[in-house]
Amino acid sequence: MNIIKNDIDGGKSFDWGRTSADYAKYRDIYPPLFFEKIVERGLCVKGQRVLDLGTGTGVVPRSMYKYGAEWIGSDVSENQIEQAKSIAESENMKIDFIVSAAEDIDFPDEYFDVITACQCFFYFDYDVVIPKLAKLLKKGGRLVILFMAWLPDEDFVAGKSEQLVLKYNPEWTGGGYTRKPIFVPEIAEKYFETENRDIYDIMVPFTRESWNGRMKACRGIGASLSDKEVAAWEKEHMEMLEKIAPESFEILHSASSVILIKK
Repeated sequence: MNIIKNDIDGGKSFDWGRTSADYAKYRDIYPPLFFEKIVERGLCVKGQRVLDLGTGTGVVPRSMYKYGAEWIGSDVSENQIEQAKSIAESENMKIDFIVSAAEDIDFPDEYFDVITACQCFFYFDYDVVIPKLAKLLKKGGRLVILFMAWLPDEDFVAGKSEQLVLKYNPEWTGGGYTRKPIFVPEIAEKYFETENRDIYDIMVPFTRESWNGRMKACRGIGASLSDKEVAAWEKEHMEMLEKIAPESFEILHSASSVILIKK
């Protein structure tokens, strides 16, 4: 499904379904600490029903499955959901996955204890989604917004890789990330209170091959360029990594979260 937002990539269309295979293989990169911080606050654990918005290949529910919550994952991309179902089934995980935009999610009122949104919240129509999520959450339910990104100005390999993405896709607006709190739209203040904010640095291990795959699976390459352009970028990126990076290395990331509690 092609997505177009005027404030993202200059309005250039992208389709996560085109990169689903690489997404499934290379984007399950969150270190355990990323999820442990959620569990430490008593969220996404046994006895709770959780909805994961923009679930992609189901990384969040699969990574947190061991903590015992009942999970439902939704995503606008049918290809992503097919990957999520396949991986979960192969790992004997009972997770329900549905194809749906966040704006169209349809469940009974006060159905969920927790709703999570990782790496996707900025894609949503806040005026539609925020009131809907408030209705779906039980009284005192939590909305957990998560994000993690490499720091190109501080990590040499990440910075050079990002420059190469921009060479092939100058309109890409996913680069240049710096440490900052997660944005919460003003409309959320009507329905939620901020319970907790967190931001911290985290090192994520890669090999040349897995970092190449991670970058290829980003919006600026795999989700938006032609197959020919993707292949050319991948070849040039691997050649670059052979010159500037050892076979195994770590990339500096900034991770952040905000937990909103329903009023």
